[in-house]
Amino acid sequence: MSFDSLGLHPALVNAVKRAGYTDPTSVQAAAIPLALAGKDLQVSAATGSGKTAAFMLPALHRLTETNPIKSKGPRVLVLTPTRELAQQVTKACTTYGGALPRLRVASILGGMPYGAQLKTLKEFVDVMVATPGRLLDHMERGSVDFSRLELLVLDEADRMLDMGFQEDIEKVVAALPANRQTMLFSATFDGAIAGMIQRILRNPQKLEIATQRDQHTNIAQHMHYVDNLNHKEALLDHWLRDVTVDQAIVFTGTKREADRLSRILDEQGHASAALHGDMQQNARTRTLNKLRRGQIRVLVATDVAARGIDVPSITHVINFDLPMQAEDYVHRIGRTGRAGKNGIAITLVSPQERFKLKQIERFTTHKIPVQTVAGLESKYVERPEKEFKGNGRPNDRKFGERKFGDRKFGDRKPAERSFGERKFGDRKPTEQRFGDKPFGDRNFGDKPQFNARGDRPARTEGTPFQKREGGPAQGARQGEPRRFSNPNGGQGERSERSFRSRSDGQGRGRSSGRAGYSNW
Repeated sequence: MSFDSLGLHPALVNAVKRAGYTDPTSVQAAAIPLALAGKDLQVSAATGSGKTAAFMLPALHRLTETNPIKSKGPRVLVLTPTRELAQQVTKACTTYGGALPRLRVASILGGMPYGAQLKTLKEFVDVMVATPGRLLDHMERGSVDFSRLELLVLDEADRMLDMGFQEDIEKVVAALPANRQTMLFSATFDGAIAGMIQRILRNPQKLEIATQRDQHTNIAQHMHYVDNLNHKEALLDHWLRDVTVDQAIVFTGTKREADRLSRILDEQGHASAALHGDMQQNARTRTLNKLRRGQIRVLVATDVAARGIDVPSITHVINFDLPMQAEDYVHRIGRTGRAGKNGIAITLVSPQERFKLKQIERFTTHKIPVQTVAGLESKYVERPEKEFKGNGRPNDRKFGERKFGDRKFGDRKPAERSFGERKFGDRKPTEQRFGDKPFGDRNFGDKPQFNARGDRPARTEGTPFQKREGGPAQGARQGEPRRFSNPNGGQGERSERSFRSRSDGQGRGRSSGRAGYSNW
């Protein structure tokens, strides 16, 4: 099958051939005829399968026909999760639609100045490529008109939901004409994406051309076990010095790690740069342009920022950190092996990341082979996995088929006992009942009383407090003058009146109002 047989406008067919494509991919051959027929589509296609052209070529074909509605608003709206993917879609639109007269494409992306976007929206727009958050901001300002919209495309809809854009998407969809055509591209149709499909698509045609679980046959995958961070960095430096590496993308788990690793690689002599979500859009665009021009050899990126990177010269993808979601692994390695070329994907697995490796292998149904580098071997030795056969039990043994050998029940000999010759069960019963055990001849109450005071003499009756040595006797004394210690020797007396006068403000004492207050 060729592009000529798909029913596209001749100008679009010539533009595709000028771009270097002769035959359509599987997803393009299946989706383009249905899209030209006006059908709603839900498509699952692997990264790098040509799905951008699968929806952009039919969208541009619509623009070759006139629309009777007079408005400045777009006729085609494409929503993407990231700015990089939006820029890739915009580039594809201008490449394929270059032959169409006066094609106007607008990119409404976060991180870009509002003023320039407002100026663009005041003019005629044919195709709008946007991220959900920034588009919703313009809609709330009243600067977008969707009265003549004909086609809505949701690219990587599952990723937009993962990033928390579900509410924004539903608000955007609610403002669109009900008679539009909708095309949804997603890695999976489960969970929240299934509910969205029911709400926004009308009798869609379901296409599963190449799911995310399909293996990348043109990408050689292998992995290395590492012991620690230094070991991981040494292996990374080893691979980046390989002569077969033209350009590489190194994936990290955090933005901070991307910056740190980029600085280290730059110091080691690798022309590297970081790419993550904290960077301004202008800086991200400059970095990608340098990567395409070959000025950057190693790009250290996070998952979200790397979505939509389409650089055919990338020969290697290195997973410095494993992704949290197994499907992101498929998106990562899909950055290499583009346009039918071969690629290499290398994964570095630390002890803390082995459970992520199992999730990836379970998701892709493909076991990643282990490689070693001389002098950089890991101390970790992989245990051979047990082969489970039959009904989920080892050695093809089914439930209830356990063999006990030739021994019959009841022929077991009694074991030798080391605690006497008496056997169990030979104790004679007694007449003694529970609770009638004698307590002996000792009477209750003759046990010596516990003395918590130690050897301190106990108080005798009538003298609740002992007199301290060198001080007055404590306790309540009625009618006796208060006595205090004299530093010069002896004891003095202070009447109740003199003590009260001090507490009335003539001295430093305080009024306690209690008898027996002593000054020590």
